[in-house]
Amino acid sequence: MASFLSSLRYLLADIIGEDDSAPPFLPNGLPEEATGIVSDAIHLLIDYQSASYAQLYVDRLRRFIGRQDLDTALFCDIARLMAVRMSYEDPIRIAQLKLAELDGGERARASSPDIRKFRLDELIDSLPATVADPVLDVLGMAGWQHRRVSIPFSTASRLSIRRLKIEAGLRRWRQFSTRFEQERIWVERWLHMVSRSLVKRPDAAAAVAETATMIQGYGDVYRQGLADWHAVIDGLAKPTFDGALPLADLAGAIAEARAAVMPDPRQVSLRRTIAQIRARALAAAATVS
Repeated sequence: MASFLSSLRYLLADIIGEDDSAPPFLPNGLPEEATGIVSDAIHLLIDYQSASYAQLYVDRLRRFIGRQDLDTALFCDIARLMAVRMSYEDPIRIAQLKLAELDGGERARASSPDIRKFRLDELIDSLPATVADPVLDVLGMAGWQHRRVSIPFSTASRLSIRRLKIEAGLRRWRQFSTRFEQERIWVERWLHMVSRSLVKRPDAAAAVAETATMIQGYGDVYRQGLADWHAVIDGLAKPTFDGALPLADLAGAIAEARAAVMPDPRQVSLRRTIAQIRARALAAAATVS
C-alpha cells in the first residue's frame, strides 16, 4: 500500500510539474573528453525519468572516475552505454518520444500510425509491482500472460495526443515497476563485471563493457538479448574472473560467442559455441600442466 501511495504521489507531482530534486552537476574529475557525453546523458535521464534518476547515473559513474586502470576511451564508452541502458525502451518511453515529435514540429499522418506489439506481461510489468503482481497472477491462470497486443502510438488527432500524454505521465510509476527493478539489477551487474575485468583481465574490459549493446528494444528482441548476455557472462567472463576457466583471450572468446548469437530462444548455436570455447580453454590448460 505504501508503494502504491508513493507511486500516486509521484504521478500527481509529475502532472503538476513538480520535480523531486535539483538536476545533478557534472562530477568532479570527469575527463574533458567525456563532458559532452555525460552532460547529454544527464539531460536524457531527466527527461526520461527525473533529476534523481540522473543523479543515480552520476553516482554510478563516479565509481570509475580517477581509476588508474581505466583509459578515457573506455570511460566514455561506459558513460555512453550506461545512459542508453538506463533509458530503456518501454511503452512510456515510446509515448514520450512521440510527443517530442510534436515539440519538433512533426506530426504523424493518420494513415501511418506507429504500431508496436507487446506481450501482456510486458505491459503489466510497467506498472508498480503491488499493482502488477496480482494482475499477472490472474493472466497466468488464464494463460494470457504471453498474449500479444498491438498498440498504436500516434499524434494524428487530439484524442491520440491526449492518450500519449496520459501514457507519458505514467513515468513516475516506472520506478516502482518490476521492469525498473530488473533493469537496476542488470546495470549494477554489468558495472560490476566491467570493474572486475579492469582488475582481473584489463585487456578484455572494453569487450565486457560493449556487451551492453546485446540488450536492446523491447519484447522478444529484449528478452532474447538479455538471455544471450547472461549466457556469455555466466559462461565465459565470470568463470574467468573467478579463476575457474583458464581463458587466455577473453575478449576474443566474447567476440566469438557474440558472432554465434541467433534469434533462437533455445540458444543452440550460442550455447554450443560457449561449450566449445570452454572445452578448448580447459584442454589447453591441461596440456600446459
